[in-house]
Amino acid sequence: MARAAISVVMLCLFAATVIAEDPYVYYTWNVSYGTISPFGAPKQAILINDQFPGPEINCSSNNNIVVNVFNNLDEPLLFTWHGIQHRKNSWQDGTPGTMCPILPGTNFTYKFQVKDQIGTYFYYPSLGLHRTAGGVGGLRIFSRLLIPVPYPDPEAEHWFLIGDYYAKSHTALKQILDNGGSLGMPNGVLINGESVKHLHRDNKPQFTMKPGKTYKLRICNVGSKDSLNFRIQGHPMTLVETEGSHTVQNAYESLDVHVGQCFTVLITANQEPREYAVIASTRFTPYILEGKAIISYEGAKKHASLFLPLSPITWFWSLNQFRTFRWNLTASAARPNPQGSYHYGQINITRTIKIVNSVARDDSGKLRYAINGVSHVDPETPLKLAQYYGVGDKVFQYNLISDSPAEYINKITVAPNVLNATFRDFVEIVFENPTVSVQSYNLDGYSFFLVGMEEGRWSPDKRENYNLLDAVSRHTVQVFPNSWSAILLTFDNAGMWNLRSENAENRYLGQQMYVSVLSPEKSLRDEYNLPLTQQVCGIVKDMPVPAPVYH
Repeated sequence: MARAAISVVMLCLFAATVIAEDPYVYYTWNVSYGTISPFGAPKQAILINDQFPGPEINCSSNNNIVVNVFNNLDEPLLFTWHGIQHRKNSWQDGTPGTMCPILPGTNFTYKFQVKDQIGTYFYYPSLGLHRTAGGVGGLRIFSRLLIPVPYPDPEAEHWFLIGDYYAKSHTALKQILDNGGSLGMPNGVLINGESVKHLHRDNKPQFTMKPGKTYKLRICNVGSKDSLNFRIQGHPMTLVETEGSHTVQNAYESLDVHVGQCFTVLITANQEPREYAVIASTRFTPYILEGKAIISYEGAKKHASLFLPLSPITWFWSLNQFRTFRWNLTASAARPNPQGSYHYGQINITRTIKIVNSVARDDSGKLRYAINGVSHVDPETPLKLAQYYGVGDKVFQYNLISDSPAEYINKITVAPNVLNATFRDFVEIVFENPTVSVQSYNLDGYSFFLVGMEEGRWSPDKRENYNLLDAVSRHTVQVFPNSWSAILLTFDNAGMWNLRSENAENRYLGQQMYVSVLSPEKSLRDEYNLPLTQQVCGIVKDMPVPAPVYH
């Protein structure tokens, strides 16, 4: 009887576990080439289910996302999920340092959980210069129903995927870089894959508004090179969220959106019922490129005015705007507890890492970009696979870069760039940009607190100016010319994580690296083992699968 009772209890516990599992959301993607002509000239693009931009991923916090990708291209393919943290699971991050590519004519099924995240994100193909060809789409994560959101439900919500556009194909752009050249100026700016040429002609609006109603807009710069200023004729925007964090709700006439960044805003339809222009224009460049779209009121008969709101000038304006972004300390994000209950400013820093970008020509005269003097190249064997199989020393070397690089970096080393980090260390990372171009970085696997940003070189006394109370937790950081930016984070997510420039040319030519975070406990509590469905390649392809590392 006792054994039977135990069996019944165990069965009930198992059933409860199954019932309690978070919901699944399934997608099937057929990835193929197609032709787009946003500015008249045809270009080969990457389409998902014949769509450009790609289909939206729509989910709620803690959902399990399953995406079955069929690669109908004639080249390898991977997708990365920009801003998704993949807790304990860098196996699904979709970068060449963690995954083997999906070969032509084959498919692979991604499975990951959006654990304890909410907000506006996007996905894109991560190999080569694929992102310049398309394959990009929005990924939105709603709060769970029991978690309050700090604003009323909008009437509806809409995407604005903005980005610069190159008329040349991704293969032609790749050839330019492989031959030692630079991509140069883009050919235009797109808003949701298109751009209105004439405001006084009949144009299909992005969406139609009811007078008096409020709408939520999800804005992401999915481009390859340029920061963009986003603005809507006659309609201020109230910022409510950026990259997974609820913000203090300030109103803005325009927003600078750096490459890879996302914002969520509210607008209210309280103007004369007519069409209004939406503008995204380049910033900090010797050229001005502008993309336009239309939004409209129900029953509108008048076209948009030709008097368009102007873009701000100078990057100091953008720096000052950044300083107005504040974490909403009383709002709940993905969890019930208020965001401000995490007091990051009271944690002792255990390590300071300085990241300095540089550009130079290698011994063959080709252009290379680097971090702390090392220009990253992806080996045939993904770094995470080599590490898991115990052959990392045959593929890469840890810590080629120093935490404190030399003041002047004259020589560039071309090699896989992997930094070793200690699990659960609270770390300060300082990005210094000695060049004349704005830099934008993304760190996979994490969100961090962007606590400081100033002109000039960083020094320890700059910590006195850090925002240690309500800096926004996010996953991208911009670094202005001849300036620095500082972030704080805890390396509490074990895995192999990509830190990369969001500029396509810089990233492709080496301005990226990986941070290896290993759990000393080798516990499944901290990191998952190699998934049974994971593809293997390179030197580990024919090796026996190791016994599970984590228990």
